[in-house]
Amino acid sequence: MDIQSKHNINIIEPTNPIGTIVFANGFGTDQTIWNDVVTHFKDRYKIVLFENMGSSKSDLNYYSPNKYDSLYMYSRDLIEICKKLHLKNSILVGHSVGGMIGLLAAVKDPSLFSRLIMIGSSPRYLNDTNYIGGFDTKDLEGLFESMRNNYFAWVSGFAQAAMNTPDKSQLSEYFAKSLGAIQPDIAVSVARTIFYSDHRNDLPKVKIPTLIMKTKEDIAVPSEVPDYMSEKIAGSKKVQINAKGHFPHLSSPTEIIAVLEDYLPN
Repeated sequence: MDIQSKHNINIIEPTNPIGTIVFANGFGTDQTIWNDVVTHFKDRYKIVLFENMGSSKSDLNYYSPNKYDSLYMYSRDLIEICKKLHLKNSILVGHSVGGMIGLLAAVKDPSLFSRLIMIGSSPRYLNDTNYIGGFDTKDLEGLFESMRNNYFAWVSGFAQAAMNTPDKSQLSEYFAKSLGAIQPDIAVSVARTIFYSDHRNDLPKVKIPTLIMKTKEDIAVPSEVPDYMSEKIAGSKKVQINAKGHFPHLSSPTEIIAVLEDYLPN
């Protein structure tokens, strides 16, 4: 198996890097969403970019809805990538489900990462007793039905709502193009795996320094979720970002860069 082409791995390595940052994408995006952040750090850090299986730029010959029916399989892929590249004590920066995939990998093998940074991540999207995840089962089933009935119409509406930057329509257009590049049946399957996941019990197992970024008006992750995560991950740090929507690394990269500069070793 060629893991490089399977996950479309790209590496940027300066002379004498002070560390390695692994960027993990969220649902519906590819590694180009990190461009502004990567540009800022690429002269000091070794940068590792990859695609989660099922994305339009991964090798779909390896994708199976039965195989990738939980986030644990995605975390195994990340562990395999790190081992193949001989990465130890790297910094994992993960957006949305990418953050949870990184968390599960860190729980399985704490030597992989020295720090875990999560942007817009959630351990569970479904509401539960004494837990606000943001969605009810009816909400999610309606979402999946919309995806199945007219995927590209759903893409347009969801991209605008998730980006939440009406003054920057080019950003929702970018996300819509990225979402639209995914095969609809695969998109539905991946979305079901993500939205029905529940990894609340994994949060206390994290043993490495963790930073949780919290944005405003995130349609996918209500404000209660990062608060909950911060309470469950011992010693974690929570930071409120001055940005709206689910994609602050695209809509407000300078905010993300400032937080990372403050948190990362120099």
